[in-house]
Amino acid sequence: MNNERNSFSNSVGFVLAAAGSAVGLGNIWRFPYLAAKDGGGLFLVIYIVLAITFGFTLLISEVAIGRKTKQSSLTAYGKINKKFGWLGGFSALVPFLILPYYCIIGGWVLKYTIAFLTGHGFDAAVDGYFTSFITAQYQPIIFDAIFLIAVAVVIYRGVNKGIEAISRILMPILFLLVVGIAIYSLTIKSPETGRSGLDGLKVYVIPSIEGLTFKKFVVVLTDAMGQLFYSISVAMGIMVTYGSYFKKESNLVKCVNQIEIFDTLIAFLAGVMIIPTVYVFMGPEGMTGGPGLMFIAIPKIFVQMGIIGQIIGAAFFVMVLFAALTSAMSVLEAVVSGFIDHYKISRRRATVIETAIALAIGIVICLGYNIFYFEVPLPNGAIAQILDIVDYISNNILMPVVAIGTCILIGWVAKPKTVIEEATINGEKFGRKHLYIVMIKFVTPVLLTILLLGSLGLI
Repeated sequence: MNNERNSFSNSVGFVLAAAGSAVGLGNIWRFPYLAAKDGGGLFLVIYIVLAITFGFTLLISEVAIGRKTKQSSLTAYGKINKKFGWLGGFSALVPFLILPYYCIIGGWVLKYTIAFLTGHGFDAAVDGYFTSFITAQYQPIIFDAIFLIAVAVVIYRGVNKGIEAISRILMPILFLLVVGIAIYSLTIKSPETGRSGLDGLKVYVIPSIEGLTFKKFVVVLTDAMGQLFYSISVAMGIMVTYGSYFKKESNLVKCVNQIEIFDTLIAFLAGVMIIPTVYVFMGPEGMTGGPGLMFIAIPKIFVQMGIIGQIIGAAFFVMVLFAALTSAMSVLEAVVSGFIDHYKISRRRATVIETAIALAIGIVICLGYNIFYFEVPLPNGAIAQILDIVDYISNNILMPVVAIGTCILIGWVAKPKTVIEEATINGEKFGRKHLYIVMIKFVTPVLLTILLLGSLGLI
């Protein structure tokens, strides 16, 4: 068996694949919601500042670890320092837990995409449609399986013929769809209220500091930090894994900057797509977070648009489906790559094994909305079912722990020079070197600790 490690063919392939991982469902439904809730432009400014400091620090650290060790996250941390092998285990557990429920949500998106493409999109706006679908015993499992198998086929084909090839197709189409829908959202106007898309854009981009207190500012800061942390695909083993496929002769700093820009741009444009549209038809109080925005509020807005809403709705859900696919690909790849490196098995065998496991866990999670239904309060105040519990453990506990561990490893044990030397191996400039050192040693671990304590309900 030939287990020689593949590489992305060039920097473009790496950037598109990594950006595809970062541009996921969180960009589409969570970013606009938080921006609307947290004063529009104020949230945007804080988010951008965090992106070029906090986000850059975590992103370049993980990509550098992957490229330096040429290992997936499961084994890469132990290569940097043997005492931190446990960190690799934690980082590999994150995508293992995320994949089953992410593919379930991907199945939900697929269901809505098919509805709009077949001319039944307005049926999806009927009250109770979403709830009746996710509480059904068989349909969610079928759509979960279809979505998961589609992702598995890509990973089965490998880095070049699978991940890179599909990213080169989907990401440009996704970007064009986002831009097109965003432009259209600015042209709409409600004849009943007189509100226009441009009015909604002002709500989105103009900072609102009315009634701003220190406590509210901290809330906005925490929201922006949490969104960025989950958006850029760090602490999930993904960027370490993708970094291991990144060629030594490529400019690491430049590519990380491009990933940051692409991810932030898509997140911003998602807000331009959604906030003006919701503002026109539902007013400033129309924004809701999570699936309620994606699967309940948005379809109702498409109905109010008339026939054109069927077309825009189809384009919107195709775009969301592409975002979900590219992100799910990276999550599955992080697990499969770990299996290959640790257990020395073939890609095909690793893909089949993990797909079967993810499907089995996914079935249990799907049944959590009917046969296995229960409710339990979480430390962060949320009321959770099985999907929410798995999401909470992976996103709110394990991911911050992995990121804090990475800061300790690179900031204090292996030292920042580990990343800096890898990033400048070909004589490239590291423009934010001194900022990076301060961030990785002091600022980033403190911010992550605040995020973790908030998730645990301690602050």
